[in-house]
Amino acid sequence: MRRLISTVFLIACLLAAAPVSAATIVPPGNRSATQPPVPGASAKRTAALRTTYEAKYRKIKELIAGDDKLQNKIREAAQAYEIDPIHIIGALVGEHTFNVDAYDHFQTYYVKAMAYAGSAIRFAYDGENVTDFVQRPEFEPCGGKSDSYELWTCREKVWNESFRGKTVGGKSWPDNRFSAVFFQPFYAGQTFGLGQLNPLTALETSDLVNRVSGLPRLSADQPTEVYATIMDPDTTLPYVAAAIRMSITAYRDIAGMDISQNPGLTATLYNLGNPEDRARALKARGGMPRENFYGWFVNEKLDELEQLM
Repeated sequence: MRRLISTVFLIACLLAAAPVSAATIVPPGNRSATQPPVPGASAKRTAALRTTYEAKYRKIKELIAGDDKLQNKIREAAQAYEIDPIHIIGALVGEHTFNVDAYDHFQTYYVKAMAYAGSAIRFAYDGENVTDFVQRPEFEPCGGKSDSYELWTCREKVWNESFRGKTVGGKSWPDNRFSAVFFQPFYAGQTFGLGQLNPLTALETSDLVNRVSGLPRLSADQPTEVYATIMDPDTTLPYVAAAIRMSITAYRDIAGMDISQNPGLTATLYNLGNPEDRARALKARGGMPRENFYGWFVNEKLDELEQLM
């Protein structure tokens, strides 16, 4: 009971910082009449698997609809982070429609998690661990950040401004995302588990998940534990919910937009990441946020998805 009260108090404090009523409500539905173009990488991946988007969609939809245990975990995670379960469903459906195919059985995700638990994994690039990399003087402005979200988003910003696509100290750095360079050791663009989480997203949301769900904090110097956490269905859904919660909060606090009634927008941000930067860009240009191909699809299928639970 004490833990429940503490959790409710924490969420209340987060929400009290800027009341949703002060934000412009973004209505449900898509802003575009037709689906924005799907990236070529997604199309190639789907063709290589000899399947279709519609077949992949049906597979993840049937997995959720046919598993009471999974449904209960989705409800629990949504309640803990005070979001509607449809936001989590939208993220799962989007990932398994346009990224990887869902497994036929929920139990398979546990088997895969156990396999990764014994893997030798490093968060590194060209022999340099990320924990050493972020000790470079360029990252000094991030030194005072204590919260995991503030710390890792600061480091990602430094990467983009000072290293990405540049030569520093005689060493050339890839023109690619921070997460792809240092946090996907098997191949760039790979994500994992039921929520298809990026390890950097898990590190960013670690403190919030620790406070709300009581899971151990994650550390970049323990990559195997990070992977085991995001591969395990029992621990990955709180991270999915936390990422969605942070997107809703960022758009409310920065752009003055309440996107909590539009699962396609939260799915879009789950797919793209960097919700604070995107909220700032939206505020600067004005207008309403728009769904990408991934979020558009979620909104288009919303009537069906709402029946899953």
